[in-house]
Amino acid sequence: MKYRFLGKSGLLVSRLALGTMTFGATDWGCDEQEARAILRRFLDKGGNHLDTADVYAAGKAEEILGRFLPEIRREEVIIASKCYFPMGTLPNAYGLSRKHVMDSCEASLRRLGTDYIDLYYLHGPDPISPLEETLRALDDLLRQGKIRYLGCSNFFGWQIAKACGIAARMGFESLVAGQYLYNLIHREPEREIVPAAVDHGLGILCYSPLGGGLLTGKYRRGQPAPEGSRLAGRELEEERLARVERLERFAAERGHTLLELAISALVSTPEIGSVIAGATRPEQVRANAAAAGWRLSAEELVALAAL
Repeated sequence: MKYRFLGKSGLLVSRLALGTMTFGATDWGCDEQEARAILRRFLDKGGNHLDTADVYAAGKAEEILGRFLPEIRREEVIIASKCYFPMGTLPNAYGLSRKHVMDSCEASLRRLGTDYIDLYYLHGPDPISPLEETLRALDDLLRQGKIRYLGCSNFFGWQIAKACGIAARMGFESLVAGQYLYNLIHREPEREIVPAAVDHGLGILCYSPLGGGLLTGKYRRGQPAPEGSRLAGRELEEERLARVERLERFAAERGHTLLELAISALVSTPEIGSVIAGATRPEQVRANAAAAGWRLSAEELVALAAL
């Protein structure tokens, strides 16, 4: 496993991160025993970046991770978590107010059983809470040693610029990472989010690199979706499936699978700090790690973008 500095920071993260959204998710995820096997496989492959959030399985993902951490050295891993979405029914149990940010961080620390979180994200933009209030709360948490680095998720480019401008003006620590839905089918972040992030020194982290299974090859034109599929409607439009076929041919010409191409293309993109891939079985971690070892050339990336 290779590592990359995250944005303008001095933090090294593995190019492949392990997403934990599946941990404790009863309908489509994995139980704690399987999650522990997945974590072990990921660490054995040299990964160090574990991505979670308070809202994943209503806190269960953080709890599972927290029960695993005593079995390793805490400094071995870079733990990322997030706040924003509702974690209860109280009036202040959501958003990016100072109260919710501070309460959410403390709750995540308890579930994780650790005294600090390496990378703490704003899980989405809050149209109500002043960004100055939010960033001051984050800066206070950072100065208290409860978080080490700051990130945003699902912010627009102008919101990245605004947040970084406020941080500079008020003397706060600024963002070093932005996390987005980004894969070979969903490339919208390339329009204005990636340029804004690069301009302000943020590293990009991609979630859903396999497009919810679309980039694994199991969805075909003219064939019904597999039983139990979570994709439907626009996600399975003819145009998208045709692009999947072109991508699959591109991969096959180079002796690789569509899944390997989906991971490798992102890992090979200079602006991307880490690719977040979840798993429900340890074998998927092995496959993802192998894919991350294939490096596409600059010429191949250009050809890929034209498909």
